[in-house]
Amino acid sequence: MSPASSSNPLSLDFWASSADPFGVVRPLAEQCPVLTNVRVDWKETPEAHVFRADLPGVRKEAAKVEVEDGNVLVISGERAREEEEAGKDEAWRWRLVERSSGRFQRRFRLPRGARLDQVHASMENGVLTVTVPKEEAKKPQVRAVEISG
Repeated sequence: MSPASSSNPLSLDFWASSADPFGVVRPLAEQCPVLTNVRVDWKETPEAHVFRADLPGVRKEAAKVEVEDGNVLVISGERAREEEEAGKDEAWRWRLVERSSGRFQRRFRLPRGARLDQVHASMENGVLTVTVPKEEAKKPQVRAVEISG
Protein backbone atom coordinates (compact mmCIF):
# COMPACT_ATOMS: atom_id res chain seq x y z
CA MET A 1 0.00 0.00 0.00
CA SER A 2 1.41 3.40 -0.93
CA PRO A 3 1.83 6.11 1.72
CA ALA A 4 -0.71 8.31 -0.06
CA SER A 5 -3.41 5.65 -0.01
CA SER A 6 -2.76 4.40 3.54
CA SER A 7 -4.43 7.44 5.07
CA ASN A 8 -6.92 8.29 2.32
CA PRO A 9 -10.36 6.78 3.02
CA LEU A 10 -11.34 7.43 -0.62
CA SER A 11 -8.62 5.07 -1.81
CA LEU A 12 -9.48 1.41 -2.32
CA ASP A 13 -6.07 0.52 -0.85
CA PHE A 14 -7.17 2.06 2.45
CA TRP A 15 -9.96 -0.52 2.73
CA ALA A 16 -7.63 -3.43 2.03
CA SER A 17 -6.09 -2.84 5.47
CA SER A 18 -7.54 -3.76 8.86
CA ALA A 19 -10.02 -0.84 8.59
CA ASP A 20 -12.38 -3.34 6.90
CA PRO A 21 -11.94 -6.57 8.91
CA PHE A 22 -14.70 -8.43 7.06
CA GLY A 23 -13.51 -7.46 3.57
CA VAL A 24 -16.90 -6.06 2.56
CA VAL A 25 -16.21 -2.43 1.67
CA ARG A 26 -13.54 -2.92 -1.00
CA PRO A 27 -15.65 -5.26 -3.24
CA LEU A 28 -18.59 -2.86 -2.98
CA ALA A 29 -16.41 0.15 -3.74
CA GLU A 30 -14.97 -1.57 -6.81
CA GLN A 31 -18.50 -1.97 -8.19
CA CYS A 32 -19.31 1.74 -7.77
CA PRO A 33 -17.52 4.17 -10.07
CA VAL A 34 -15.44 6.80 -8.33
CA LEU A 35 -16.41 10.25 -9.53
CA THR A 36 -13.42 12.50 -9.73
CA ASN A 37 -13.75 16.21 -9.20
CA VAL A 38 -14.03 18.03 -12.52
CA ARG A 39 -14.04 21.80 -12.43
CA VAL A 40 -16.43 23.48 -14.87
CA ASP A 41 -17.03 27.15 -15.70
CA TRP A 42 -20.44 28.12 -17.15
CA LYS A 43 -20.66 31.44 -18.94
CA GLU A 44 -23.82 32.84 -20.51
CA THR A 45 -23.44 35.23 -23.41
CA PRO A 46 -26.24 36.83 -25.43
CA GLU A 47 -25.78 34.11 -28.08
CA ALA A 48 -24.95 30.94 -26.11
CA HIS A 49 -24.20 29.06 -22.91
CA VAL A 50 -20.49 28.14 -22.86
CA PHE A 51 -19.13 25.42 -20.58
CA ARG A 52 -15.39 24.91 -20.05
CA ALA A 53 -14.24 21.80 -18.18
CA ASP A 54 -10.66 21.21 -17.08
CA LEU A 55 -9.80 17.65 -18.11
CA PRO A 56 -6.01 17.33 -17.87
CA GLY A 57 -4.81 13.90 -18.85
CA VAL A 58 -8.15 12.90 -20.41
CA ARG A 59 -8.01 11.82 -24.04
CA LYS A 60 -10.66 13.27 -26.34
CA GLU A 61 -11.96 9.75 -26.95
CA ALA A 62 -12.48 9.25 -23.18
CA ALA A 63 -14.72 12.32 -22.79
CA LYS A 64 -18.42 12.33 -23.62
CA VAL A 65 -20.99 15.13 -24.02
CA GLU A 66 -24.71 14.25 -24.06
CA VAL A 67 -28.07 15.96 -23.72
CA GLU A 68 -30.56 14.03 -21.57
CA ASP A 69 -34.27 14.50 -20.98
CA GLY A 70 -34.40 17.41 -23.37
CA ASN A 71 -32.61 19.97 -21.21
CA VAL A 72 -29.83 18.33 -19.15
CA LEU A 73 -26.26 18.65 -20.39
CA VAL A 74 -24.06 15.77 -19.21
CA ILE A 75 -20.26 15.90 -19.37
CA SER A 76 -18.69 12.56 -18.46
CA GLY A 77 -15.73 10.33 -19.11
CA GLU A 78 -12.81 8.63 -17.48
CA ARG A 79 -9.31 9.68 -16.53
CA ALA A 80 -7.03 6.65 -16.78
CA ARG A 81 -4.83 5.77 -13.84
CA GLU A 82 -1.13 5.41 -14.52
CA GLU A 83 -0.13 1.88 -13.66
CA GLU A 84 3.32 0.78 -12.69
CA GLU A 85 4.94 -1.16 -15.47
CA ALA A 86 5.52 -4.58 -13.93
CA GLY A 87 8.97 -5.99 -14.44
CA LYS A 88 10.40 -2.88 -16.08
CA ASP A 89 12.07 -1.46 -13.01
CA GLU A 90 11.60 -3.25 -9.70
CA ALA A 91 12.72 -0.18 -7.69
CA TRP A 92 10.05 2.07 -9.23
CA ARG A 93 7.01 2.96 -7.08
CA TRP A 94 4.66 5.82 -6.32
CA ARG A 95 5.72 8.18 -3.54
CA LEU A 96 2.74 10.55 -3.73
CA VAL A 97 -0.55 10.37 -5.65
CA GLU A 98 -2.68 13.52 -5.64
CA ARG A 99 -4.10 13.59 -9.15
CA SER A 100 -7.46 11.89 -9.27
CA SER A 101 -8.35 9.12 -11.68
CA GLY A 102 -11.52 7.25 -12.48
CA ARG A 103 -14.89 8.14 -13.90
CA PHE A 104 -16.36 11.60 -13.73
CA GLN A 105 -19.73 13.12 -14.51
CA ARG A 106 -21.21 16.60 -14.23
CA ARG A 107 -24.85 17.45 -15.03
CA PHE A 108 -26.30 20.87 -15.81
CA ARG A 109 -29.98 21.72 -16.23
CA LEU A 110 -30.17 24.13 -19.15
CA PRO A 111 -32.61 27.03 -19.13
CA ARG A 112 -35.38 27.49 -21.66
CA GLY A 113 -34.31 28.76 -25.03
CA ALA A 114 -31.24 26.51 -25.35
CA ARG A 115 -30.82 25.13 -28.89
CA LEU A 116 -30.13 21.52 -27.94
CA ASP A 117 -30.03 20.43 -31.57
CA GLN A 118 -27.01 22.70 -32.19
CA VAL A 119 -24.71 21.80 -29.27
CA HIS A 120 -21.08 21.48 -30.24
CA ALA A 121 -17.93 20.58 -28.32
CA SER A 122 -14.19 20.86 -28.82
CA MET A 123 -11.15 19.91 -26.78
CA GLU A 124 -7.81 21.68 -26.74
CA ASN A 125 -4.93 21.52 -24.26
CA GLY A 126 -6.97 19.52 -21.74
CA VAL A 127 -9.92 21.93 -21.75
CA LEU A 128 -13.29 20.72 -23.05
CA THR A 129 -15.46 23.55 -24.38
CA VAL A 130 -19.16 22.88 -24.92
CA THR A 131 -21.26 25.58 -26.60
CA VAL A 132 -25.04 25.50 -26.41
CA PRO A 133 -26.51 28.20 -28.69
CA LYS A 134 -29.53 30.14 -27.48
CA GLU A 135 -32.68 30.87 -29.43
CA GLU A 136 -32.79 34.38 -30.76
CA ALA A 137 -34.75 36.67 -28.50
CA LYS A 138 -38.08 37.37 -30.08
CA LYS A 139 -38.44 41.01 -30.89
CA PRO A 140 -41.85 42.41 -30.14
CA GLN A 141 -43.88 42.97 -33.25
CA VAL A 142 -45.32 46.42 -33.39
CA ARG A 143 -48.34 47.08 -35.54
CA ALA A 144 -49.93 50.45 -35.80
CA VAL A 145 -53.64 50.51 -35.11
CA GLU A 146 -55.70 53.16 -36.80
CA ILE A 147 -57.86 55.12 -34.42
CA SER A 148 -61.36 55.71 -35.76
CA GLY A 149 -63.07 58.87 -34.93
